[in-house]
Amino acid sequence: MKYRVDFPALMRLCEGNYAKLIGLVPRQQEVGAQCHYQVVQNHYRLTIEETTKYTTLIQIEQMDSQPGFLLSQLQVRLYHDARVAEVCTSQQHGKPQPRYDYPNQKMYQQDEKHRVNHFLSEWLTFCLQHGIHQQPLMEW
Repeated sequence: MKYRVDFPALMRLCEGNYAKLIGLVPRQQEVGAQCHYQVVQNHYRLTIEETTKYTTLIQIEQMDSQPGFLLSQLQVRLYHDARVAEVCTSQQHGKPQPRYDYPNQKMYQQDEKHRVNHFLSEWLTFCLQHGIHQQPLMEW
């Protein structure tokens, strides 16, 4: 059976991500503005990479230097007029497509776009549940 994108579910997920993420974005809405956060023992940096009239592109990076662990890195576009946040890149992979044939050369899941946005949602929920402590701006 061919996978079909559940667009309403994807939009609900992106709306929830926007609501969770908007309070974490640096207050200065200018390119290069950053915020550093500590969640439990992990350090994260949010950087504004692009800003337009209706959108903001942010980079979310895990800054810990523990060898052997894959450090999270996401690029997320916030659409302020629609109030949604969508993952644009994950771990330096290009923009996820709504649907992939399976199997494929890069072994993406059929619903890869939904999965990376769901990962963002779970990560933001974790951050909100375990407390977010803003750190002074410094390199980790």
